[in-house]
Parts: sequence; structure tokens; C-alpha cells
Amino acid sequence: MSAPVTHRLPKSAAGFDDVQFTAFTRLHPDLRIERDATGKLIVMPPTGWNSGKRNANLTMQLAQWAQSNGRGVAVDSSTGFKLPNGAIRSPDAAWVPHERLATLSPADLDGFPPLCPDFVVELRSPSDTLDELHAKMREYLANGARLGWLIDPYTRTVFVYRPNRRVSVRKNLTRLAADPELPGFTLDLAGIWE
Repeated sequence: MSAPVTHRLPKSAAGFDDVQFTAFTRLHPDLRIERDATGKLIVMPPTGWNSGKRNANLTMQLAQWAQSNGRGVAVDSSTGFKLPNGAIRSPDAAWVPHERLATLSPADLDGFPPLCPDFVVELRSPSDTLDELHAKMREYLANGARLGWLIDPYTRTVFVYRPNRRVSVRKNLTRLAADPELPGFTLDLAGIWE
């Protein structure tokens, strides 16, 4: 599995605004492309079978809960968010409450919504390093996430992030509850550990 590639745009592209970034991503639909707060592009290859299967399981469970709960919307890893620090990130799964979405324009919702989701999940794949993923989780919290999970299926470990709290490390769980931030959402980890 290929590792992500980081590329700093040349000085001539310093005006690479959100519209141009969106156009660039549409030219490369087979890649997942993020932009960090300094303007570097991070190009990630498509996921392999196991990562795709795990991510589909994760997203399905979150989407089913969101639909039955009715308080917000769940999205998958193809959704980018423009964080307050200027980065454009695509967590593997995310959830945003309706009241925050209601403040956005239709144009915001057609592009990368200018907000950090309340809940984010990063699911480690073979091309990810834990250091990079921990840095992303800290970035989400610094930009407004209320709960974040970093799931490492290779060690059956979940790192639970909450603002102003020490990271909680959980190993070999079968289920993980998102209370109180997402009341009633419990992730069944069996499909993630497979």
C-alpha cells in the first residue's frame, strides 16, 4: 500500500483558494486529497479492501444511528471540511448536528463546509502512521471537535479524544459508546477488528 504524498504548492500557486482546491480535487476523483493549515496538499491513494470494508462498516453504523436519532447528519470519508485553521480535512467518518448545518449556505454545503464536525473518526490503514493520525486528532480538537476516535485495527486499540482531557486508550473492546456527546451511539467493533 502506498504512503500518502505531501506536496507544497509552488509560490506561483500561493493563491490556491478553496474554489481552485475543489477544482483540483475534481480532476483527481480517484484520490483523497487534503490541505493542511500551512497549505500543503496531502494526496492519499485509494484504500485497500480491508480498510474500505472497515470504513464502510463504521460509516454504516454511524449513519444508521444518526438517522434514528434525528439530531444530525453522518458523512463518510469522501467529505471534506474546511476547518477554522484553514485546513481541509476528510475524517473517515463524521457527524454534525442539524443546528450547526442550518447556519451554512447552500454553497457551503455544496463544497467543503466551513466547520469542524462535532464528532470525528480516523481509522488507521496500512499507509497511515500513528503519529500523523494523532496529529490530525489534535487538530480536530483544536478546531472544535467535541469527541474524536482514532481506531487502530492492527493493535485493536481505540484512542478517545475529548477537549481538555487526557487521551483515553482502550484495548480489545467489543463495543464503544459515544455518550454523552452522541447519546445512544455505540459502535460494534466486531466488523472493524475483522
